[in-house]
Amino acid sequence: MNQFQRLKKGERAAKYSTLTNLILSIIKGVFGLLSGSVALIADSINSFSDIFASFAVYIGLKLSQRKPNQKFPYGYYKAETLSSLIIAGVIIFSGLEIVSESFQGIINPQPLKIPFFAILVAAISVAVSYLMSIYKQKVGEEIESPALLSDAKHSLIDVFSSLLVFVGVLASYIGYLSLQGVAGFFVSLLVIWMGLKIGKNAVLVLLDATLDPKTVEQIKDMALTVDGVVDVHEVKVRSSGPYIFAELHLETKKEISVEKAHEISDIVEEKVKNGVKKLETLMVHIEPAEKDKLRLALGIENNNGLKSVPSKHFGKANYFAIWDVRQKDGKIECYHIVDNPAKKMEKKRGIKTAEFLAKEDVDVILGWDIGEGPLYVLSNSFIRSAIPHGETLDEIMEKSVKGI
Repeated sequence: MNQFQRLKKGERAAKYSTLTNLILSIIKGVFGLLSGSVALIADSINSFSDIFASFAVYIGLKLSQRKPNQKFPYGYYKAETLSSLIIAGVIIFSGLEIVSESFQGIINPQPLKIPFFAILVAAISVAVSYLMSIYKQKVGEEIESPALLSDAKHSLIDVFSSLLVFVGVLASYIGYLSLQGVAGFFVSLLVIWMGLKIGKNAVLVLLDATLDPKTVEQIKDMALTVDGVVDVHEVKVRSSGPYIFAELHLETKKEISVEKAHEISDIVEEKVKNGVKKLETLMVHIEPAEKDKLRLALGIENNNGLKSVPSKHFGKANYFAIWDVRQKDGKIECYHIVDNPAKKMEKKRGIKTAEFLAKEDVDVILGWDIGEGPLYVLSNSFIRSAIPHGETLDEIMEKSVKGI
């Protein structure tokens, strides 16, 4: 399902919800007035507020389908979030109205005139609210619409409020008249609480607050799995309707080319978009990583310490001397000599040697006649090559410090 289809499906769900709430509100209002049920009238006011709430969601989803333009380059997705804020305001207002009506029912309770119909309407209201809540929740999750999910939560609150009304009307029929007003009062508290919660989330989204730390960590972890990425920082995520917009800073090895850096950026973008389905756009900033140390390697014929002789053949080198050089002052650290595990191989000796050096996290390989295949592997592992100068390992190490 593409973006347009998702928004269209959400628009249809909001339309059905609006019509259902309109019918439910009229039925509860009519029978509330005929029966004299304060709780049913209060629930009618609550359902009437749902009409505006669902209509606001419908308008928000309708606007969200408009394509980005020069004035709104990021699209109209936040129209849906704005509709959530309108929903919150309407819900809170309706809750305060119900408080007023409920107090009247507690102070001055009146017996029901047609109790059977009042109880029946209250029971129908419970069932319809429950079915609408399930429907909107299902569609909201499918299209990842925050406004529709908010409206689904409101419908779930309507289930409990309608249950309270049903209990209040039933208790009034039995003889506990004031319980209608008590039921209405509790309905109002539920309504106001839900309105405040939805309003808070809508305001945070409009202020570009990060509401989903898990998605931030998910994006960072996926970017770090791409070869060539040294570090990821300043990951920023903001919601806009059913979608999110993100940006991040990548640190890559300093030695890579501009073309390779763009290739890494494209891979990161593709990988993150495939992993985070509701991601609309990802802005990637690339900067070279400033390493404190560079790791160098040199193929050598024998293991004679610092007097070892360099090997003229990359893949056939018996050993490799590996050392770290501090970039700040050129001081050599962590010098050691290791066996070349690929030296006795019959095929792909040079390539396996290059792969071994990549695993050793080498930054620069010093040597002659490395070969096209191994050079390709080294390049893909972001290892650059250079010609050594000197007759023995200690001379080459000393001169390499000045050349890197």
